[in-house]
Amino acid sequence: MSALCFQLRAAPQQRLDCSALTPDRLRGLHLAEIARLPLGTTRAALAVGDIFTITGDDPEHIVIAGGSVRMDEIGAGMTTGAIIVEGEVGIRAGHGMRGGRLCINGNAGPFAATGLLGGEIEIHGDAGDFLGGPGPGHRAGMAGGVVVVRGAAGARAGDRLRRGVIVIEGDAGEYPASRMLAGTLIICGRAGAAPGYLMRRGTLFAREASPLATFLATGSVDHVFRALLARALSLLSAKAALLVGETALVRFNGDLAGLGKGELLIATG
Repeated sequence: MSALCFQLRAAPQQRLDCSALTPDRLRGLHLAEIARLPLGTTRAALAVGDIFTITGDDPEHIVIAGGSVRMDEIGAGMTTGAIIVEGEVGIRAGHGMRGGRLCINGNAGPFAATGLLGGEIEIHGDAGDFLGGPGPGHRAGMAGGVVVVRGAAGARAGDRLRRGVIVIEGDAGEYPASRMLAGTLIICGRAGAAPGYLMRRGTLFAREASPLATFLATGSVDHVFRALLARALSLLSAKAALLVGETALVRFNGDLAGLGKGELLIATG
């Protein structure tokens, strides 16, 4: 069997809801049936076959050849299998994933990994605002799984993060880990302004950051926990493993303007 491949015919002229292109939804369908599936859009009604040339026969391994910022909800709700996107994607990539693996060889728009419950997302470019954050109408951000961004991320990365791990190998925009409830956010570059704003619990690692005045330096770091975490991270990101495993980290507790049980660990070297 060969991977089920969707070759983009031309740049989309309107936004596309690509949530139908997952192993869960395509399993058991013939190519003709897949081609007739509707793509929820904002203008004319379109089907998958109007946008993509479809080849292959293995829905557990999906390749989307060609990307666009108008291709939304890639991998939404998937529970198993793998999706590889050769290009950029729009908003809410990996929305509500429970399992499987989504690999994006390009940039991802805002709200990537929103509602993530399980599985793994790897973004080889940059991520937009609210990475792993709550979407409209949601009270909390991602609640499980792993996200690795090889580039930078926009503002509010990890906003209201409840559970799971987010790794950003580059820099992050303002308010990273804002309103964090639990979980781990690792920024291998520079964290933007106001890191951990109104943070309740959880852990934020950063190569470089300027803590708010409502964070208290404690100087105490759990070396055993960090060594175990670094070993696990080495399979996902060498940069993250290096940062977490460093001995010269300064620990801050906060945000004391809220519950104040979160921690910010900043490299000093």
